[in-house]
Amino acid sequence: MDIKEKRNEKLKQAKIILNALGMPKKQKNDRSAWVFLALANIKPHDSWNSARSPLLPTVEIMQFIRDHYGQDYKPNSRETIRRQTLHQFGQARMVDRNRDNPARATNSKDNNYSLNDPILKILKEFPEGEWGKFITEYKGNFKELTEIYERKLELEKIPITLLNGNKIKLSPGKHNQLHADIIHEFCPRFVGKGGRVLYIGDTASSRNEGGKLMVLENKYLEKIGVPPMCHDKLPDVVVYDEERKWLFMIEAVTSHGPVSPKRWHELEEALSSCSVGRVYVTAFQDKAEFRRNAADIAWETEVWISENPD
Repeated sequence: MDIKEKRNEKLKQAKIILNALGMPKKQKNDRSAWVFLALANIKPHDSWNSARSPLLPTVEIMQFIRDHYGQDYKPNSRETIRRQTLHQFGQARMVDRNRDNPARATNSKDNNYSLNDPILKILKEFPEGEWGKFITEYKGNFKELTEIYERKLELEKIPITLLNGNKIKLSPGKHNQLHADIIHEFCPRFVGKGGRVLYIGDTASSRNEGGKLMVLENKYLEKIGVPPMCHDKLPDVVVYDEERKWLFMIEAVTSHGPVSPKRWHELEEALSSCSVGRVYVTAFQDKAEFRRNAADIAWETEVWISENPD
């Protein structure tokens, strides 16, 4: 059997397994089958009992598919693979994300994916062993597997107590930790008791990885003249001082830029109908991060550094 035939055979077998696992149509197509083969480290001439579960970033999954199955996914396909295959594999409890460090931020360059042990057990029995029996076990234990995974993630989440006493939790990562510092350290010092959090997001929400718009008070924002804006246009945290009628627009900088002159002009233009005063703040975790971005910060905006909160 030549290499093309072996590739097609493995692709077909991967689809058989995905179908048996109950995956939806879009998660048992060619793309998902190739991703599945990469996650199992199965090359065209390999037997399934040699399956492994290496920790693979998306780019390495794409490289494996390119090298061994001749499918050359372009760099801009990475998000499609992540959002339309890996995310669903995770939901089905086939794949663990960041098994080596569950607290890793969702936007980290070191994010990786790996098959979990129940799936590996199935693969090692395919096609002639008891793989069907193990699939039945996997499906029977799905709820338990999901609960274990969710409990593990819950332990890593960052708790935040909002100014009104409500409690939320954000997905792990230094960007969301800076969000927490802004609420817990910046707001009591510089906003005060009259503060009201109008917007705070979870980093994972912008990546379709389970995060949520934790707070988004659209009606209140519109009441003070802030037009409807999609959440990626707003700064990371928006807090309103009801006593002084100041709107704090706070960018948390860990990977992307501060309130630059361009960003300031964009926000001012968007907020031209806003009836209250605006205070633009760029928040950093430490002085080193501030120094890296200092040249890009707009004049007449504020800077706050978490490690020196006062």
